[in-house]
Amino acid sequence: MNPLGWYEPGSSLLHRLPAGGKFVALLVLAAVVFVLHSPWWLGGICLAVLLGYALARIPPRRCRQLARSLGLLVVLVLAVQWWLLGPGEAVLTCLRIVAALAAANLFTLTTRVDDVVSTVERVTRSARLGLLVGLTIRAITALTAIAVEVREAAKARGMQRSPVAFVVPFLVRTLRHADELGEALAARGFGDPDPDSPPRDSDA
Repeated sequence: MNPLGWYEPGSSLLHRLPAGGKFVALLVLAAVVFVLHSPWWLGGICLAVLLGYALARIPPRRCRQLARSLGLLVVLVLAVQWWLLGPGEAVLTCLRIVAALAAANLFTLTTRVDDVVSTVERVTRSARLGLLVGLTIRAITALTAIAVEVREAAKARGMQRSPVAFVVPFLVRTLRHADELGEALAARGFGDPDPDSPPRDSDA
C-alpha cells in the first residue's frame, strides 16, 4: 500500500472540486508556507490541512501511513536544523514541510491522475506535457511504495538497521520499474527516434 499519494475514491466536496482549481490552490499554499515566518500561522495552516482530511473522509489507515512517513522525515530535519540554525528555525522548517507535503498528499488522495493530466493538456494544449505530469505523479507514488515495501521486508528479516538491506533491493526494484516504464512509453510511441529511420519531412 502506498502511503503517499494514491487516489482514495470518495464523494466529498474535495473529491468533486475541479482538478485545476485544486492544483492552483496547492501551488498558492506551497508559496505561502515558505514565506511565512510565524509558527502560529504555519500551525494554523497545518490544522486547516488536517481538517481537509476530515472533510474528505480519508480513512484513518491512510492518515496513519502519512503520519509515519512524515514523522521520520520531520525528526531528521528537526535534528539537523536544530543543530545548524537553532530551535526557532528548526520548528518553522518542520511546520512548512508538514503543511506542504500533507496538502500535496491530500491533493493526490482526492484527485485522479487522469483528471490532472487532462487539465494540463487542456490548458497547455500539449499531450506530451500532460503525459510528463502524469508520469511524474505516478513515479513519486511508485517509488514511495517501493521504499515502504523494501523497508517492511528488511524489518521482517530483522535487518531494519542495515543500510545495505534497504539500498540494494530499493535500487534493483527502482531500475526494474524504470525498465518497465521505458517499455510502456516505447509501446505508446514515445522515446528516442530510431537512428536508422529516415528523417521526417517537416513540411508534411
